[in-house]
Amino acid sequence: MSDKAHVTYLFDPLCGWCYGASPLLAQLAALPNLIVALAPTGLFSGTGARVVDEHFANFAWSNDVRIASLTGQQFTKDYRVKVLGSGGLLNSGSATLAVTAVSLTDPSREIDALRLIQEARYVAGRDVTDLSELRDILERADLSAAAACLAEPDAELLAANRKRVERSRSLMQEFEAGGVPALIVDDGERTELVRAHELFGNADNLIASLSALGRARPSLS
Repeated sequence: MSDKAHVTYLFDPLCGWCYGASPLLAQLAALPNLIVALAPTGLFSGTGARVVDEHFANFAWSNDVRIASLTGQQFTKDYRVKVLGSGGLLNSGSATLAVTAVSLTDPSREIDALRLIQEARYVAGRDVTDLSELRDILERADLSAAAACLAEPDAELLAANRKRVERSRSLMQEFEAGGVPALIVDDGERTELVRAHELFGNADNLIASLSALGRARPSLS
C-alpha cells in the first residue's frame, strides 16, 4: 500500500457546488499524506452547455444562496448581474481547457488556478467562458505558459483535455457518482466514492477521516 492515499476530485469549473467545495479541496490538498488529482467532467460543456435564460438564472441563484449559507463562499451582486443577468451560454469548455493547460505547464498550481477561475466568475463577475478572459486571469496569476497555450490551443492540449474529461466521465459512471462535486478515495486497499452531500456535511470529520489514510497517518497539527 502506498504511503499516500489518492483522492480524485470530480468537478466542473462552472458548477456552483464545486465552488462551494473549494475551501475543503484546498484543505485536503495541503494534507501531506494525500495526493489530490483534479478530474474535470465537462458537465456544462458540449451537449451539457445551458442557455442562461431568466428561468435558469433564477434557478442557479436559488442554489447559489443555499451554497453560500452552507459554505460561506461569496456570490456577489456583480456575478448575479454580469453573469447570470447577461444571458448567453453556460459552457465550461474553455474554463476546463484552461485548467488542463495549467496541469500541463505548472501542475503544482492547478488547484490554485481552478480557485482563481471560480472567484473570477462568482466574486468578480467575469465571463470565464471567454478564452481572452481566462488568458488574462492566468497571466495575472503568473501562469503565463498556460495562458500562452490558450492563445492557440494545439493538438497536444486538446487531446490531453479530451482524455481527462473522458476518463472523468468514465469514473462517474463506474462509481455511479450522479453529479459533482465528488471524491474518489483510494487508500491502496479499497476505493470509495464520497458524494456531494458528504462534502457539505461535517467538513472537519471528513478531513480527519481522510487525513488518517496512508501508512504515515500524520496528524492535522
